[in-house]
Amino acid sequence: MVKILQKVFFKSGLIMLVMCNFSCKQDAKIQEITTELEPSDYYTESYRPQFHFTPEEKWMNDPNGLVYSNGKYHLFYQYYPDSTVWGPMHWGHAISKDLLEWEHKPIALFPDKHGLIFSGSAVIDKENTSGFGTKEKPAMVAIFTYHDMEGEQSGKKNFQTQGIAYSLDDGDSWTKYEGNPVIGNDGIKDFRDPKVFWNAKEQNWTMLLVAGDHLQIWNSPDLKEWKKVSEFGKEKGAHGGVWECPDLFPLKIEGTDEEKWVLLISINPGAPNGGSGTQYFIGDFDGTTFTTDQTESRWIDLGRDNYAGVTYNDAPNNDRIFIGWMSNWDYARDTPTEKWRSAMTVPRKLTLRKIEGELFLVNYPLDNMKGIVYETFSDSQFELTKNQKEMIPLKYGNQSEIRFTVKNPEMTLYFSNEAGDNLDIVIDRKNKMLTFNRGKSGKVDFSEKFAGGLQKMDMSNLPEEPVEVKILLDHSSMELFINGGQYVMTNQIFPNEFYTALTLENNSNDELIINDFSEREMKRIWD
Repeated sequence: MVKILQKVFFKSGLIMLVMCNFSCKQDAKIQEITTELEPSDYYTESYRPQFHFTPEEKWMNDPNGLVYSNGKYHLFYQYYPDSTVWGPMHWGHAISKDLLEWEHKPIALFPDKHGLIFSGSAVIDKENTSGFGTKEKPAMVAIFTYHDMEGEQSGKKNFQTQGIAYSLDDGDSWTKYEGNPVIGNDGIKDFRDPKVFWNAKEQNWTMLLVAGDHLQIWNSPDLKEWKKVSEFGKEKGAHGGVWECPDLFPLKIEGTDEEKWVLLISINPGAPNGGSGTQYFIGDFDGTTFTTDQTESRWIDLGRDNYAGVTYNDAPNNDRIFIGWMSNWDYARDTPTEKWRSAMTVPRKLTLRKIEGELFLVNYPLDNMKGIVYETFSDSQFELTKNQKEMIPLKYGNQSEIRFTVKNPEMTLYFSNEAGDNLDIVIDRKNKMLTFNRGKSGKVDFSEKFAGGLQKMDMSNLPEEPVEVKILLDHSSMELFINGGQYVMTNQIFPNEFYTALTLENNSNDELIINDFSEREMKRIWD
């Protein structure tokens, strides 16, 4: 649960005002006030997600600086405290002990003379390589892109550089490094989004930086002095837009001791279903160079609303935990919310799984989400004859988990309400395709790009045995997981009322057997 009585740093009638513009300084004096909010009024606006992270108010986009420290998961994020549309970027901040319930913290990083604070990452300097802390009290170090807006507007190409800041109180306060920027720019227009991690092979720090439509890899002994050691991607992957938000990490293949490296690259535009998306590569990393035999483009999520996702550094048990921004630059500024804009996906565990002889990057909600799921309705098994439809009333509509298993699905799922909204998902096992249609799902006219026609997901490697279908339905989003996260679609939705019915239709000539069907209420995390 978010703490209702807390110090907050947002601009609204209820919460304190922070005066800030392009020239905000790190040592800006900030007035603190404590405001008590009525729980009944807190986080209850139209379309406000009830079990996904959202800012208390104003604009949010990319997750930044995901790091685990002293029993807490830190979520920093791109934030503009003065409007619900994109503006001068800061780093917002929240913490959680379990990735379910969040506590909002003051803004972490403000723009300064070098520019706005764009996306990046955070590490715990356990060996005090930077000298910012001690081995007994290591510094949390944020690595981010400076964006010089005046330089961009004047036509320069070197308006993005890389800077660092450190915290000695677990992220509560920050000091910018006096030697910023630590990496300059020789004239690359899009040069940003540093992801840093400790490189055990080289015993130094490694930074990933995107440079237009490819990746650069840099190494450093101390987080201050950096040397470029390799590049990747000029002839690999999708190149329909600018590359953004890289991430690189090792994963063992499930059930084996074999380890491969996974590289994430977000791209905008150029995703298969339009606008923004995140591709992945499976390969090897020797400490300086990433290589892959992969020839086709692969995507972590085929929905339209999972972008700029990155993973946690130093997560317990070496788990690789992913959070994405649940939006798309095609319409992110236009969605029909008023007090705040944008949400994050639920945190997901990433694994490598071999299916039908082929490796897949699987992403699936964390096991601990079971702690906010209540049993509400279940049916052990029901059968649908040829072309039969079965209407199931939904008790909790847009705050629920819906789950069942089915073999060789040839079926359509229709979500509907009394306002006449309809959302349909067609699973076509025969043609190895899933389609998602939100064209009449509710409010769609705020952007001509939102409805966007049919979204398609190739499911060529779906196994023959029964597969799980899992849907997380929140007030303004739907996350769909097929076969334990082998195939995933994340989409925003804005129905005029909660969906009240789910109709299942058998599209095959054979009997369709639905097993272990359940609809469960998801607990509200913002009480």
